[in-house]
Amino acid sequence: MAVQGSQRRLLGSLNSTPTAIPQLGLAANQTGARCLEVSISDGLFLSLGLVSLVENALVVATIAKNRNLHSPMYCFICCLALSDLLVSGSNVLETAVILLLEAGALVARAAVLQQLDNVIDVITCSSMLSSLCFLGAIAVDRYISIFYALRYHSIVTLPRARRAVAAIWVASVVFSTLFIAYYDHVAVLLCLVVFFLAMLVLMAVLYVHMLARACQHAQGIARLHKRQRPVHQGFGLKGAVTLTILLGIFFLCWGPFFLHLTLIVLCPEHPTCGCIFKNFSLFLALIICNAIIDPLIYAFHSQELRRTLKEVLTCSW
Repeated sequence: MAVQGSQRRLLGSLNSTPTAIPQLGLAANQTGARCLEVSISDGLFLSLGLVSLVENALVVATIAKNRNLHSPMYCFICCLALSDLLVSGSNVLETAVILLLEAGALVARAAVLQQLDNVIDVITCSSMLSSLCFLGAIAVDRYISIFYALRYHSIVTLPRARRAVAAIWVASVVFSTLFIAYYDHVAVLLCLVVFFLAMLVLMAVLYVHMLARACQHAQGIARLHKRQRPVHQGFGLKGAVTLTILLGIFFLCWGPFFLHLTLIVLCPEHPTCGCIFKNFSLFLALIICNAIIDPLIYAFHSQELRRTLKEVLTCSW
């Protein structure tokens, strides 16, 4: 993605700079101050990307195979996996091209690399935006299934879900193209940061409300069995832990990247911010890690999906 600290990585590879060695250490910024910098090797980056690529491809193939999983909820989960697959795939492709350029195994004109870099940037940015959108869509879908359970199947229909998916993909591609074209404008970076914060607030509000309703439901059941305190407290604690893990992983994996964008706007020349900019590869690696974790949270908890996955792995088509 074309932002400060990582822009035009493919063109920069023409200089044949040495591959970074994985390390955790102190590096000097432009002012001579010492910074904590975590370097992510290309090998580790490729490994994470390939794991995510395979994992999310399996999710997509599994949902496509089983007609029982062709519901609105799994439609959103499938699109989330496809978005994560594209995030991982575009980064794997970019890293592979960089390694080939540095090794001298690939020779290309600067103009060709420029076009390839632009295409990869658009794919990466659009898949990131769509991934965030589908995380929000899954939260909305779950919210409707809990608070409007009797009307859920009339509200969330498959045609409506498909229209929502199409709208998300089109909007993601259009806006990512604009973002890449005008990446050096402050307004573009602010839009991205505001979008992330909006998704974070949306997910937090919906999941907290769902947790509160679930606790009320558990309390009502406990009253019927005259075991109000133990059941309610135990269920509430388990729900709070689950909610903390879900939102915590989302914020931990996505937050540093958008903090990076925020600091580009607020303090592009400040030494402390410069130290943070040096860890951009780490922030991208965290997003790849989120792409690995998403199937574990949203897909593999389904018993039927796991059963179909076994059939996919054994080629029982």
